[in-house]
Amino acid sequence: MKKINANGLDLKDRVVTINRVTKVVKGGRIFRFAALVVVGDENGHVGVGLGKAKEIPEAIRKGKEDAMKNLLFLETNENASLYHEILGHFGAAKVLMRPAPEGTGIIAGGAMRAVLELAGIRNIVTKSIGSNNKHNVVKATMEGLQRMRTPSEVARLRGKSVEEVLVNG
Repeated sequence: MKKINANGLDLKDRVVTINRVTKVVKGGRIFRFAALVVVGDENGHVGVGLGKAKEIPEAIRKGKEDAMKNLLFLETNENASLYHEILGHFGAAKVLMRPAPEGTGIIAGGAMRAVLELAGIRNIVTKSIGSNNKHNVVKATMEGLQRMRTPSEVARLRGKSVEEVLVNG
């Protein structure tokens, strides 16, 4: 996992949630909007951003820009799944992500599904534990994906070959 530049990538975006915030003042109510946006190329690049503005389209635009600043690259295995089981944490939200065989599809809730689809993961089984706050679930998913290790990374850290790591575990 490493941060990358958005230049040259064909990024798609998905709005996970739009939150209306109200401020009551002497003259009435002032509405503002916060948009949680996920961007990705469905080929390993994914990012999450939050945009706030007085109008919804402007909040979405800002969220998309923020997501592009926080892009990460995620390597998947031959089944377009994860290499190993991951537990991601953020706040009170925990997400359990397990690799799945080809043909399983994405078994995930709405907030997690957006991140996984735009990251290019096609086979995965997930479970959201604890808080179901969409902001925290999305951030817990990203935190978990950041901690995923590929067999080559593990082999390099242990000073072994990839074959030794895969055979002996």
